Order: sequence, then C-alpha cells, then structure tokens
Amino acid sequence: MQNPSASMLVIGDEILSGRTRDSNMHYLAIELTKVGIDLKEVRVVSDSEVEIVQTVTQLSEKYDYVFTSGGIGPTHDDITADAIGLAFNLEVKVCAEAKQILENHYLNSEVELNEARLRMARTPVGAKLIKNSVSAAPGFNVQNVFVMAGVPSVFQVMVQSVIKTINGGQPVLSRSLNISSGEGNIAEKLKIFAQDNKLLAVGSYPFQKNGKYGTNIVIRGKNNKSLDKAFNKLLELFSGMIDEP
Repeated sequence: MQNPSASMLVIGDEILSGRTRDSNMHYLAIELTKVGIDLKEVRVVSDSEVEIVQTVTQLSEKYDYVFTSGGIGPTHDDITADAIGLAFNLEVKVCAEAKQILENHYLNSEVELNEARLRMARTPVGAKLIKNSVSAAPGFNVQNVFVMAGVPSVFQVMVQSVIKTINGGQPVLSRSLNISSGEGNIAEKLKIFAQDNKLLAVGSYPFQKNGKYGTNIVIRGKNNKSLDKAFNKLLELFSGMIDEP
C-alpha cells in the first residue's frame, strides 16, 4: 500500500533574499516521515499573490496534502489567506471563531487587538482552524491545504495539531553506515546492492572527516526485517571500511 503524498510551499521574500533561514521544511519532513506521509516536493515563492495562487493550485491537484508556511501575519505583505481564497474561489472574511480566540488571548494583556492584528483572524469562508498554542492566532485548512505560520515555534505546534487529524501510512524506517572511503570507490558495489534491494531506497552522502573523505550510506524502507537483512549485507560488502563514529 502506497503512503499518502505531500508537498510544502514556503512563502516569503525574506526566505528568498537570505534574510531568514528556513527550518520549517526540515521539521515537517521529519514529522511526516514518522506518520508515514511521503514529502515529495518543496517549493519556495515570494510574497506574490499570483505565484501563491498558481503554486497552491498545482500542488493541491498533484499531492494528497499541501502544507504552507509564512504570510498569515498582521502586516500588509501577509497575503497568504487572500491567495488561498482566490485559489479555491472562496471569499475571505474575519472568522468569528478566530476573532474570539484573539480577543481571549489579548483580554488580559496590555496589547490591543487593533485592526492590524485582527487581520490574523481572516480566513477563507468555511475553512477549518488550526490551533496555535504559542501565540493564539490560528492557521487554517481548506480542502487538502494546511496554511500555517512561518515562525518556527508556531509552525511546529501547528504541525502537531494537524498531524493528529490526517491519515498517514506506514512510517519509513532507516539504517545508516559510515564508510571510510569516497563515493567513487564504492559506487559499483553500491549500484549492485541497490539493484538487489529494489524495495528499499538506497542513498549515499559524502563527508569529510579529519581531512579524509568518507561516505554515509542510508537505506530506507517500511519493513524492519528487510532493512536488517539488507544492512547486514552492507556490513559484509564493506567489511574493513566501516568508519566508527
């Protein structure tokens, strides 16, 4: 049985300009792997309504789930809610439930729920809210698209909230082995190994340690017995070349 597929859309000029380093993709990939959802594609777009609409539409049609980060804050360039509304032909309005959440959050604080902050309660009509236990302002879900904040701490709690509500598959397991030899030296053996283990994903990743080149071999699959059997074969193939951590 094939696992559900997913994609991620990272939104923001600050990512593309290098002002902000994105860590959300790494976090999402790890969490999806745990529940058996295969992250197949990640795209990054600027704060452009046209680009967001086009990309969300494409990804929504291609994958089971789409996760977005960025562009749902209180400022003028936070346009993700409007873009999602356009993508699904839905009017965007202040959601009464989201407004109540913000009112409760700011009630006992010295911060005013002004017009700018109220923008964070705007969602496409009919969208389901995504809980935000860090800063209250919710994300939202339209069809198979989950729209979340770009701030890592907020994004992470939203991901945890979403994962509880969607169907996953069989978690992907992995084994890894460090070889004290460059990729070029082991490529032929690894090619034959991959051909003999077509149900597993086999990857090689070069590294440098103490001035010498090495290779990290990673095998991935959904069955522990198959992984163990393949890993033991790796140990045999590269006996004498294993790099201890």
